Parts: sequence; structure tokens; C-alpha cells
Amino acid sequence: MTPSDFQKLTGVSRETLERLETYDALLKKWQRKINLVGPKTLPDSWERHFLDSAQIYPLLPENCHTLVDLGSGAGFPGVVLAIMGVPDVHVIESDGRKCAFMREVIRQTQAPVTVHNKRIEAVENLKADVVTSRALASLNDLVAYAIPFLKTESVCIFPKGKRTDEELTEANYLWHIKERRVPSQTDPDGAILLIEGISDVRETTRQDSNTE
Repeated sequence: MTPSDFQKLTGVSRETLERLETYDALLKKWQRKINLVGPKTLPDSWERHFLDSAQIYPLLPENCHTLVDLGSGAGFPGVVLAIMGVPDVHVIESDGRKCAFMREVIRQTQAPVTVHNKRIEAVENLKADVVTSRALASLNDLVAYAIPFLKTESVCIFPKGKRTDEELTEANYLWHIKERRVPSQTDPDGAILLIEGISDVRETTRQDSNTE
């Protein structure tokens, strides 16, 4: 996939595409020194990383102002979504080298992103309209990580691979969730999960027991 192909599929402006091209150039430059993404994915970065991130943008709710991206790695999808127009993005990543890379991308693209070089559970007093995460953990763990950042109407958006059904089954043992799935544009076996209305099954069971 070329940048032109990406633009046709996503409809981004020429200015946005130029900022993403800057991002891609930095990714390829820094990858020589530190492992930002899987080496085999680098030649097809426009599909494997940029389109994979950008496909989330049309799924964002209209009121999405603040977005938290968990375990951002090289900035996918959080930094891409900021460049595309989300006004306040927070990326959380414990690897200092990856944070340094994201800060350089942010500096050169002027993306509205705050970098938190911490473990997810160490970030406090931050609430988001949307929580995203890509290739970080199982759905069970992602929901647990996301809960402290959620407001009443917040939505979690998690791209998932061929184990989507299996992960949903496992998650339903621990969480009550409302989920909607959208086919992935980049993974024929994958889906993007939109999750809201999260509650702990164990807590609900305790509450039911107390009312009996």
C-alpha cells in the first residue's frame, strides 16, 4: 500500500497525509536503532500500522475530545488518531525509548498528544471519552486496564485478531459488557470491538446477593 492508496481509502487531506508521511519516515529511521514495530511489518507500514490505526477514526463518537491509548508502543493508534483530528490524545507507554520516538513524531507533526512514560496502572486522574489499545493484551486484561479511565458514557475501541470470539467468551466470565463489532479493513480474520456499559460480574453478583 502506498500513501496515495491510504489517502484514497481514508479520505484524509493532503496536509494530514504529509504529516503521516513524516511519521512513517521517522518510524523507518528509528527502527534501525530500536525495535518499534515487528521488522517484517515495516515494508507494509501504510497498511499494517497506519491504515490499521486510521480505520478507528470513523468509529469514534462525535463527542470524542479526550482519547487515552494504552500501551501505545510506537504510537499506534493514538498518535495517528491525533494527527487525523482527535483534539486531546494521551498515550501511555512504559518503554522510555518508544516514548522518545513518539515525542519526536509529535514535535515534527505538531500532533496534540501528551506522552505518559509510565505503567498503565500508575497513571491517575485521567478520564477519557474513548480508550483504545492495539495488540497489548487479552480483552479481559484490556477491560481491567481501561476501567480507571472511563466516564459513564465512555467507549473502548479495541482491534482484535482471529481470537475475537474466544476472547469475548472469556471476558464474559468477568465482565458485563455491551459490544459491537466492525470488520477489520486490514485483517480478514479480525474485528474492531466497540465496548461500553462495563461492569464487574462479581460485583453485580454480590449486589444481587445482598438484595435477596
